[in-house]
Amino acid sequence: MKNCSKGMVPFLTKEEISELVKDIANQIKSRHGKSSLHFVCPLKGSFIFGTDLAREFENSDVTIDFVKVQSKGNGFIVKKDIESDIRGKSVIILEEIIDAGRTLSFLKSHLSLSIPKSVEVACLLDKPARRETPVAPDYIGKTIDDRFVIGYGMDSDEVGRNCHDIYNFLQ
Repeated sequence: MKNCSKGMVPFLTKEEISELVKDIANQIKSRHGKSSLHFVCPLKGSFIFGTDLAREFENSDVTIDFVKVQSKGNGFIVKKDIESDIRGKSVIILEEIIDAGRTLSFLKSHLSLSIPKSVEVACLLDKPARRETPVAPDYIGKTIDDRFVIGYGMDSDEVGRNCHDIYNFLQ
């Protein structure tokens, strides 16, 4: 595939995504005010969303960390854990999309073992029709129906993460 749009149908433009990110930031600011926050970005998909959202907190005390969780059999393993001490901190997991929710549920439990003040979830896209585990985001950019999307960090076999826009992938 030579470009981001080949074989795909546009779903959200980069301008629409930017507005969703700003809305999520405003939701978080409304709840937390000027409190310090610790963002956790699950790799690989959330790195672009995490970067853009963090920039909306330019005048706030925000730290960012990364984690990589992989499913293995009926469970999960942490391939790369966060490096920060989150004890007593307000933690927000940043997800580009929430689908089945199994990995997110595991990650929330895993981070809770470090005794943070709170663990919340912000997602750009929420796809509740695919939910297998009862996990609900605290901050949502947009709720979508059951569709396969790529771009803005989301991929199909590692292709499409670099797209500015989000597309429906035609399989």
